[in-house]
Amino acid sequence: MDNYLVIGEIVKPQGVRGEVKLRPITCDVERFDGLEQAYFRRGEDFLPVHIRATRRAQEAVFLTLEGVEDRDAAEKLRGELLYIDRAHAVELDEDTNFLCDLIGLHGVDDEGGDLGTLRDVLQPGGNDVYVFEGPRGEVLVPALKSVVKKVDLEAGEMVLVAARLREVAVFDAD
Repeated sequence: MDNYLVIGEIVKPQGVRGEVKLRPITCDVERFDGLEQAYFRRGEDFLPVHIRATRRAQEAVFLTLEGVEDRDAAEKLRGELLYIDRAHAVELDEDTNFLCDLIGLHGVDDEGGDLGTLRDVLQPGGNDVYVFEGPRGEVLVPALKSVVKKVDLEAGEMVLVAARLREVAVFDAD
């Protein structure tokens, strides 16, 4: 389990005083309200940076970052990911997990079927879709409570309801 979570990507400088436009990579953009510290990844290290959210737009958050005083300094951050440590991550509901914690789980159904490894989570706008790669090829599974029986992060396993999989899963045609 990663100790740091991506919360956004700096997409461009905003103005001439060092402000940056951030594309949030989080379901809760309000999480930036009052956030004072985040991290940049440098190799294997995470370096803290003091931040202040100045405002939010529909699909962006505008930030000032300590030490970034002008447009040139902000331009150098274009494409950088901004992280938060788990201690300051948003609280999740009981049946909710961070997507990064799900990637890599082994998928099995409650009848002993093997779906393989969860490789990706698609977010088309409605329900998320889990993409498993394994003995059945690529399997697309809607992330529904009626399909997902149990997620066990410690065991590294996701148990799915076989009967529901037969109704809703999309199996690779190969």
